[in-house]
Amino acid sequence: MRIYTRSGDKGTTSLIYGQRVPKNDARVEAYGTCDEANSNIGLALSYLEGESFEGKDDFLAFMHRVQTILFHVGAELATPEGKEVMWKLKKEHIQELEERIDEWDQHLTPLKNFILPSGHKASAALHLARTVTRRAERVATAIDDQSEGENLVNAYLNRLSDLLFVAARYVNEKCGGTETPLKTDV
Repeated sequence: MRIYTRSGDKGTTSLIYGQRVPKNDARVEAYGTCDEANSNIGLALSYLEGESFEGKDDFLAFMHRVQTILFHVGAELATPEGKEVMWKLKKEHIQELEERIDEWDQHLTPLKNFILPSGHKASAALHLARTVTRRAERVATAIDDQSEGENLVNAYLNRLSDLLFVAARYVNEKCGGTETPLKTDV
């Protein structure tokens, strides 16, 4: 498979099933933003390579699952309206995120104020992935407004951003990173 096709040189790209759309189409923006979030998750995980902590293998395995599902979310977003989605989100995927949020949150000191993205490099990168996921959710809303029936993409992206916030705190806790509280006296 060749990496370059030259088919996008005039500002269009193909959705799944081959429909050509402008590269600034809401679907392209949405799945591209999911890809960006996924890349940031990968960056965060790369910062954990030299770290050792109890539960690390489980953490990495779960985050790789999240990356895989996020890739499929992008494919769902890249499927034109009225076409069959090859892989579809299920409510169970959202429930998995909620269960993991609750599990990791039990190990964390309760927050008394807002925190700034900070601490361990992996934590800061997870915060970056969180903000990109929030953007993906905002962009996907434009597509969701046009859809009929149940669309779980926005719910998944919303919960994923929550998971990434807790994951960033969890990594700081496990790797000795320091959370920086938001100062109110600026």
